[in-house]
Amino acid sequence: MAKNSIEAYERDIKDFLAFEVKALGDYLPDDVVKYLSALQEMGMEKSSLRRKRVAIKQFFDFLLENDYPLKLDFDMVPAIKTENYMPDTISVEEMKQLLDGLPLNDSLDVRNKLMMELLYATGMRISELLGLSIHDLKREQHIVLVRGKGSKQRYVPYLKSLDPLLDSYLSTHRPILLKFNQSDVLFLNRFSKKLSRMGFWKILREAVVKAGIKHDISPHTFRHSFATHLLEAGVNLRIVQSLLGHSSINTTQIYTHVDMRWLVETHRQFHPRA
Repeated sequence: MAKNSIEAYERDIKDFLAFEVKALGDYLPDDVVKYLSALQEMGMEKSSLRRKRVAIKQFFDFLLENDYPLKLDFDMVPAIKTENYMPDTISVEEMKQLLDGLPLNDSLDVRNKLMMELLYATGMRISELLGLSIHDLKREQHIVLVRGKGSKQRYVPYLKSLDPLLDSYLSTHRPILLKFNQSDVLFLNRFSKKLSRMGFWKILREAVVKAGIKHDISPHTFRHSFATHLLEAGVNLRIVQSLLGHSSINTTQIYTHVDMRWLVETHRQFHPRA
């Protein structure tokens, strides 16, 4: 992130911790709700409230990933939706530039490329990807069992073109990472443990820089781009909803505005009166 963004997030976290001082392991969802509600009553804009919620969540996610005992379950903290929320996406060309430029020099490289290819091929959340086990891959049907939010499960197809990469990772490179340990986790770190979200962030940041892409790209950018590119190609909104695992079509509709320019251009090109 940019220096100003880091400083803003740091202020957000410190402000929350000073609102009601507790041991980090004693914070509850109600503490976050009370804090955000107090700011809302003071007239703070939704966009600012949303950023503060993100900052607090990322801080506690970091603690959780580092095995800090917590009582705070952020699924119990309501999301703050802004009316003009725009999902962060990159173009098809930029996605190809990123994925095609990934190296395959060693086992970690093969793992990294497979992770990013699967993210874009399936639209999974990063937590869903890192939670996969080797048993979740249904190789003959080219589908993967995804465990989403609220213990919901769904099957999502992946591309046959990923077979050589999957074969290479599963037969050669995953055993190298696993060493002599036992684990069903699909994506392992160099210590034969489950790769963390923070670990993936670092891998992604390095790949984006090497690809020469100027946009800020997060793991969720893959999911947003997956949905947007499918809609731009003419896939039905209900199909995209099912692939993303959204329980409500209203959630999926945030992507419909993205391809509006494409719809207008297509309309002008093909309408008999244009």
